[in-house]
Amino acid sequence: MATELPTAYDSKTVEKNIYARWLDAGAFNAEPISPGGSAFAMVIPPPNVTAALHLGHALNNTLQDVLIRYKRMCQLATLWMPGTDHAGIATQTVVEKRILAEEGKKRTDFERDEFVGRIQAWKEQFEATIINQLKMMGCSCDWRRIRFTMDETCAAAVRETFHRLFDDGVIYRGKRLVNWDPATQTVLADDEVEHENVHGHFW
Repeated sequence: MATELPTAYDSKTVEKNIYARWLDAGAFNAEPISPGGSAFAMVIPPPNVTAALHLGHALNNTLQDVLIRYKRMCQLATLWMPGTDHAGIATQTVVEKRILAEEGKKRTDFERDEFVGRIQAWKEQFEATIINQLKMMGCSCDWRRIRFTMDETCAAAVRETFHRLFDDGVIYRGKRLVNWDPATQTVLADDEVEHENVHGHFW
């Protein structure tokens, strides 16, 4: 039976089918290093779950994909580990603004667990969106190894690292001026502060 050729090339369908075949074949899965073999691994700079990916992410991940595919063609055992970042205060702020705009409510109108649940729902929604976007771009990550920066494995590694750095005297606790944000009721990093000159008395 003859198959009728479409009148126009449907790139979306073709790309989707090819990508599905790659996934089914395990083409992106990291394999154990063979004796005498070499490996190349990289972790995707995890995008924040504050929103969907933008053009900058597309450029960045395309360059990473080119690199990992090249290393794969060089017969190295490769791993490109995907994941997302909680973005802490930034995600909380986005969710707070959305709730205020849509429901006219503030964070303090909720019990803590309920508000954390709202943030978790946001995270689930945008993490799924981000992973889907990466797949639609053709990123050749090992999708069996998706990580989230607040997963217990990641969190334990962070705690252990900070503890070791403290024990080694690399980091220390001390009394310092901080950037206190009265809206979020927490301390902000220096790079999150927008400075503004105000004329007036110091006292």
